Amino acid sequence: MVRHTPVTKSKAKRPAVKITVAVLLAVAIAGALWVPIYAHTLPKLGDFPFFYWYQLILVPVTAILCWICYLLLRIKPAAPGTRGREGARR
Repeated sequence: MVRHTPVTKSKAKRPAVKITVAVLLAVAIAGALWVPIYAHTLPKLGDFPFFYWYQLILVPVTAILCWICYLLLRIKPAAPGTRGREGARR
């Protein structure tokens, strides 16, 4: 049977971290949904108009923002050898 370590105080519980994550995700979503930002044909990059290469660049930028949000919200496991409440019930 798998025992999970109890969730202790982590940085995911701080409101500043949650607000930062919400802002980062809102920027990523707004960058794709707010069409007037990229509804242009000029400037061109080679044969590609602006709206094509904007969206091609937006994909890795959104992935990086999501990765940063993951890093901010992840919960670090307890150090080996420490026991939480689950281990004390044995």
